Amino acid sequence: MQAAEHIYVHIPFCHRVCPYCAFYKHTPGATNMRGFVEAVAAEARLRLPEGAAPRTLYFGGGTPSMLSPTHLSLLVEGLRRHLDFSQLQEWSFEANPATFTRVKAEHWHDLGITRISLGAQSFDEAELKLLGREHSPNQIEESIALLRQAGIPQVNIDLMFCLPGQTPDAWSKTLRRAIDSEPNHISTYSLTLESGTPFASLPEPNEETQVSLYTLAHELLTAAGYQHYEVSNYAKSSLERSLHNIACWIGQDYIGLGPGACGTTMGARYENAHDTTRYIAALSQGQLPPGKTENLTLAQRRTELIGLGLRTDQGIPLPLIPSEKTNILRSLADEGLCHLTPTRLCLTPRGFLLADEIALQLI
Repeated sequence: MQAAEHIYVHIPFCHRVCPYCAFYKHTPGATNMRGFVEAVAAEARLRLPEGAAPRTLYFGGGTPSMLSPTHLSLLVEGLRRHLDFSQLQEWSFEANPATFTRVKAEHWHDLGITRISLGAQSFDEAELKLLGREHSPNQIEESIALLRQAGIPQVNIDLMFCLPGQTPDAWSKTLRRAIDSEPNHISTYSLTLESGTPFASLPEPNEETQVSLYTLAHELLTAAGYQHYEVSNYAKSSLERSLHNIACWIGQDYIGLGPGACGTTMGARYENAHDTTRYIAALSQGQLPPGKTENLTLAQRRTELIGLGLRTDQGIPLPLIPSEKTNILRSLADEGLCHLTPTRLCLTPRGFLLADEIALQLI
C-alpha cells in the first residue's frame, strides 16, 4: 500500500470506439455502472492508505464525461471517504465536445474539478468524420463556452496532425481556430498507427510531412503566446501546465485505478487487466483486480527518465547520462539541438524533433 501524490482513474467507456485509439475502452453495454464506480473506490482503499492526500487527480479514458452525474458523484464520494482531497492542486477530467450540457459542466465544477481536457482533435469537418468523431467544429467552441460559463478554471483541447490527406492549410486553419477559442492549454499529437486498431493498415506519414506540420504548430502556437513546455504540449503560462503529466514525465510515482490502468510505485509497475467484468468481480470480493506487475531495473528506470525527460523544456539531469557519452553531448550542443548547463541537458525546439533518436544515443 503506497501513499502516492498522483492518482489516475481510468474510465473505459465510449459511445463509439474511434478507429485510431489503442487505449482500453468499450461501449458500456450491460456493464453495472454502480458496480463499476464502487469497484474503483474499493481499489483506492486497497492500494492507498486511509487519508492519503494526492496533489493531482486525473480522470482519463475512454470518456469520463460519459458518467452520469449520479454515478460520478458516487465515485467521488467513495474516493473522498478514503482520501483527503484538501491538498489537490489539479483535478483533470477528459470530456468529448457536444456530450455534455451546462448543468453537467456545473456539476463538474461543484465537485471540484479544475481542468477539463476536450478531445477536439480537429476543426475540419472531413477530418472529424475520418477520425470517427461525432461532434462538429462549432460544437467544440460551444463546449468551451459551456465550460467557461460553468466556472471551470482551465480548459485544454487535444488536436491531431499527420492525418491521412491532411494539408498544411487544413492544419493551419485548425490551429488558428483553436487559438481563437482561447483555451488555457493545447496538446498537439501526431497520429500514431497503433497495432490492433482499424488505422493500423494505413501508410505511415513521411518524415517531411511530420516535420513541416509539427513546425507549423510550434510557430503558430508560440506566436500566440503559448509556452512549448513538452514536445506535444503548449500552455498559456507556467501556471496552466498539466501538473499530473509533468509528474509522470519526471518519473514520480503514481497510482492507477480502473480496468486497464497502470501505476508505478517504489520501483515496480503494475497494470490492471483489460477486462471490466473481471475488474468489478474481483473488487466486489475485496481483492485487487487481476493484472501483472514488473519490478523495474535501475537501467529501465534510467531509460524511461531519459526518454520522457528529454521531451520537456526542463530536460534531464546530466548525472543520468553515462560519462562515455560526453562527446555526444558536445556534438548535440554544437548542432544546436540542445542547451547544456552545469547540471542539465535541455533540447532546443529543433532537438524536440529528434527527441526519440537523441534519447537512443544517450541511453
